[in-house]
Amino acid sequence: MSLKGVGARKRLSDIVRQAEQAAPLPKVLGPLSIVFMGIGAIIGAGIFVLTGTAAALYAGPAVILSFVMAGIACAFVGLCYAELAAMMPVSGSTYTYTYTSLGQLAAWLVGWNLILEYSIGGAAVAVGWSGYLDGTLGLIGIDLSPRFTSSTGTIVTLADGSRATAIANLPAVAIVVVLTLLLVGGTRESARVNNLMVALKLSVILAFIGVGVFYISTANWRPFLPPNDGTFGVFGWSGVLHGATVVFITYIGFDSVSNCAQEARNPQRDMPVGIIGALAISTVLYILVAGVLVGVVPYRELDVAAPVGLAVERMGLGWLALLIQLGALIGITTAILVLLYGQSRIFAAMAKDGLMPPLFGAIHPKLKTPWMSQILIGVVVATFAAATPIETLSELVGVGTLFSFVMVCAALIRLRRLEPELHRPFRVPGVPWVPLLGILSCLGLMVGLSPVTWMRFIVWMVIGLAVYFAYGRSRATARLAD
Repeated sequence: MSLKGVGARKRLSDIVRQAEQAAPLPKVLGPLSIVFMGIGAIIGAGIFVLTGTAAALYAGPAVILSFVMAGIACAFVGLCYAELAAMMPVSGSTYTYTYTSLGQLAAWLVGWNLILEYSIGGAAVAVGWSGYLDGTLGLIGIDLSPRFTSSTGTIVTLADGSRATAIANLPAVAIVVVLTLLLVGGTRESARVNNLMVALKLSVILAFIGVGVFYISTANWRPFLPPNDGTFGVFGWSGVLHGATVVFITYIGFDSVSNCAQEARNPQRDMPVGIIGALAISTVLYILVAGVLVGVVPYRELDVAAPVGLAVERMGLGWLALLIQLGALIGITTAILVLLYGQSRIFAAMAKDGLMPPLFGAIHPKLKTPWMSQILIGVVVATFAAATPIETLSELVGVGTLFSFVMVCAALIRLRRLEPELHRPFRVPGVPWVPLLGILSCLGLMVGLSPVTWMRFIVWMVIGLAVYFAYGRSRATARLAD
């Protein structure tokens, strides 16, 4: 096996030159759109789905601390993203940053794991969307058969009390298809739809917090940290850590913002504002919503498809229940939209470097979007959303994301040493300590992953290495030599 090219780096000047020579992407995104793009991705399944799962199964009321732990890790990493995105206003995000600092093989492994983050993450959020659609329709008297709203092979209970095997989660498939077509149609149009949906979503979340605080029973917060039951990761401090790894999927939106750099009007200013602003706003809202949720409903009852909807039902406010269900649908929709968007930009960057087939980098001559990549991604995400439970998907997303975050922190440290003279419109304070804290925080969260998740991750990495050496290495090395 030849190792030629595995450590080869791309210089920033070459990356910028290639971006300028490639088919142009229209610069249509301002700072507000970028912040809203981040909030759209971050605030989705986390508030409306995974908060309940993490509280009921792992952390109890201390799920609040799980969000704090995950948010702290993301704050360190987010600063690193802000510097690199402002310095490299091109598509590709973590993949591109790693290529300039750690080399070709490291960049491939990051790109390979970003498939877990964006594509599998999009599937996980689509499954959550399906749960809220079912709840919303139920409020107006429309009941969907669980055979068509659950993952393939799941045993479900029908309306007559009989048991059956689910065929596929069709609503999850439908939302992925619709958003894929929207993204193929153009970035400007997608951003406008996203901005509107995020504004509506924030209004609903604030309404839930403002009303829900009056229905909190402090008895539901006790014990705040349920004792561990003898199994690592099930309550106790290890449960808080495990809960943090589960809800970590809720924070991945801030790094998908970095994929907007090539389409931002003023990326040197707008990218740091977008990344840090979206992360800060979302973290505060997460903590507030988690506190209200576990205060209204006993934590052991929150392992349901729509936990926020359950909390509103307990309040006995019919009007708010429908509003929350609609807000959740809108909120989760924006998360899927941004994840699908981010994956297509990553694949387009990898295709330009020869690590992916050329069709992933094809830009539609009229629509100015990577349309082939977007459609293929939509097909894969829809397939996973139809057949896989949200718990399995969310843990896979967590491990892939954490690996990528470790790499981007390492990339910043190494790039500071390799090319200290580069102009950096935004500089992370306290280097190397801040990125090192980001690395340690992410590694700490990875410790909380289950052994099964680690096995899946190892298998995924082995497959990625096989694909790299069989297809990508020789083509990418040849591109570097051109």
